[in-house]
Formats: sequence, C-alpha cells, structure tokens
Amino acid sequence: MRWSWSRLCLAFSVSTMLAGSTFAQKALTWEEVRAKFEAANPTLRAGQIGIDESKAQEITAYLRPNPGLTLSTDGTQISRYKGVWQPFTGTQFSSNFNYLHERQHKRELRLESAQKGTGISVSAQADLERTLVFGLRMAFVQALQEKAILELARENLVYYDHILYVNRERFKAGAISRVDLDRLELQRVQYESDLQIAEESLETAKIQLLMLLNDRTPVEQFDVTGPFDFSTQIAPLDDVRREALDARPDLRAALQSIDKAKTEHRLAVANGSTDPTFSAWYTYNPSFNNPFDHQTLGASVSIPLRIFDRNQGEKLRTQLDIDRSAKLAEATKAQVFSDVDSAYATVTSTVTLLQPYKDRYLQQASRVRDTIAFSYEHGAASLLDFLSAQAQYRSVQVNYLNLVASYLNAANQLNLAAGREVIP
Repeated sequence: MRWSWSRLCLAFSVSTMLAGSTFAQKALTWEEVRAKFEAANPTLRAGQIGIDESKAQEITAYLRPNPGLTLSTDGTQISRYKGVWQPFTGTQFSSNFNYLHERQHKRELRLESAQKGTGISVSAQADLERTLVFGLRMAFVQALQEKAILELARENLVYYDHILYVNRERFKAGAISRVDLDRLELQRVQYESDLQIAEESLETAKIQLLMLLNDRTPVEQFDVTGPFDFSTQIAPLDDVRREALDARPDLRAALQSIDKAKTEHRLAVANGSTDPTFSAWYTYNPSFNNPFDHQTLGASVSIPLRIFDRNQGEKLRTQLDIDRSAKLAEATKAQVFSDVDSAYATVTSTVTLLQPYKDRYLQQASRVRDTIAFSYEHGAASLLDFLSAQAQYRSVQVNYLNLVASYLNAANQLNLAAGREVIP
C-alpha cells in the first residue's frame, strides 16, 4: 500500500507538471497579446505617467498667490533708570500683511490652459499607443506568417519523403535508374533547408514579439495563434475616411492645440492687466508723547503703472500661435487622408492579387503536382517534369502565404491610418 501510494503521488506530481507546462505553452490570440502589451509595455506606462504629471500641473496652475507677512522691530534702547536696567525701552513693534489680487480671471485661465494641455497629453498617449500597437501587430503577423511557412515546409517534406519512399521501391524493382534516384535524394536538401530556415525565422519573430511585450518567457514556451487568411469585405473608402477624421488621435491633438492656443492668448491679454496689492499693518510705538497713540492701524493699495510693459509681446506671440496651430491642423488632416488612401489602395490591390490564388492557382498547383508525380511513378513523365512541378507547387504556396501576410500588414496599416480597427 505504501508503494502504491508513492506511485500515486508521483503520478499526480507528473500530471501537475505537465498541466502547468501545457498552460505555459498556451498560444495567445491577438486580443490576449494586445492586452498583455498594454499592461506591460514600459513605453506606454511611461506615457501614462506623463499624463499624471500634466494633471499635477493643473493643481499648480490654479494656486492663488501666497500672501506676505512681515514682522519688524525698531528703536530698541538699553538704558538704566534709577538703578534699574530697562533693555527694551522705546522698542517699536510692527507687522505688515499684504496680498496680490489677480484680476481678469488669470487663475481660471491658467487652469483652463493646463486642463487643455492634459487633453493634448491624453491624445498624444493615444497616438503613441496607436503607433506601438501597429508595430506589435506587424510582429504578430510575422509570427503567424512564419508559423504558416513552417507548417508548409513540414508538409512539403512529408510529401516528398513519401515520394522518395515510392521511388526507392521503384529503384529496387528496376523501374528507375540510380542517377534518377540520386537526383531525387539530392532534391530533399532543399526541403530540409526550407524547414530549418522556417524554424529559425519563427524563433526570431517570437523573440521580437516577446521584446515588445517585455516578457521573459522562453521562446520554446511562447506561441501565438490566429486566423492567417484574407477577407474581401472592405468598408467603402468614404466610410474609412470619416472613421479616421473621428478617431485619429494626432488629428484630435492638433485640433486641441488650436483651442489651447486661443486660451493662451486670452491669458496673455489678462496678464497685461494691472494687479493691485493690498496691504494692512499694525504698529506699537511707545515713543509717542500721547499715551493713547502707542498703537496704530494702517492700510494701503499698491497699483503698478503698466505704462511700458503691457505684455504686448506675449499677446502677439499667442495670436500668431493660433494661426500656426491652425495651419498644422490642416497639414495633419491632409496627412490623414493621404494615409487612408494609400493604405486602402494597398489593401484592395493585395486582395485583387490574392483572389485568383484562392480561386484557381492553389488548386491548379496541387493538381499539377499530384498528376505529374503519378505520371512519373508510372513512367509517363520525365524526372525534369516531376522536379519542375514540385518546385512550382512550392513557389505558388509560398507566394500565397507571403501575399496573405502582405494583406494582413496592409490591413494593419489601414487600421493605423484610420485610428481604429476597420479591418479586424
């Protein structure tokens, strides 16, 4: 019973380890990869800290001026009267309190400007995420492409090994010569090379993806999964343009910059106004002859004379900045249309190239390969025809996979241009 219990514990431990290994090797979908990226990417997290810093500047912008308090003494005498020392005879004590009053809603305008600066930071963060997600999707598509090519290389090698097995039997039966069999054997090197290159390329693509995810998972325990195909359903160009105008964060930031520039101009005008300083004081002066005049109160208002400096330079600069921001927004809008049109043309062109592959070329290449292989096995086709059919099939399949990857990258480019996923 003790031995049986030990075996049971060992079996449970092994099954737990295998389950943990299987869980660790679970392939991640695009949604899971993106969520992991948004949670762990240090560049995105640093950008979020920048937004928090901008919000902290809002607190500073809305602070009131600090009041001033002055305490002073004067007239202190050290004297001796009738044999008694009087160290503070005649000392005068005074206190002064002053406060700068800001007019023309300067504090409110500073807060409004800081809040609009935070809005621009949020849009800039969204634009940073848009750009980084584009690079992440490119790496994800690269990994899917290399997986598809690796699977194709394995299928080709398995198929060719089957052909070699059949022809070795034919050689034993005397149906083909030794030279033909050697040429067939040598051709296998190409398929072995394709498999090795595909494995290395997939490993490199996974390393790139792990770097973007800031993940230290071993490459052999990391995998991704997702559809590696294309769709002919594409939204109309006008709809994609409207999506881009609504969603592009860089365009939104450019428009927010115009609004912020207008607030900055209003603040510059307000800063050109005069801010009075109110003061009040209390004085105790024992040197007066009248005993009832020892304590006095006073108040004053200090008004700067804005004769020369009325903030003319900032008024002009902020007015010009409004026009500059408007011109930059127009340039950004033109760039949005250019990006959308260019990416849309690439997507439609790639779909046009892919459609005949899916409708005809893949089936034709497979049919030609199988037909020539059957004919060669039965002596109705030459070795050159057989090798040519094999190479043609391999070329068509690889071209198709590369075109699918081009379509997915073009769709990713269109999503980047639109600012959101218009093609999932």
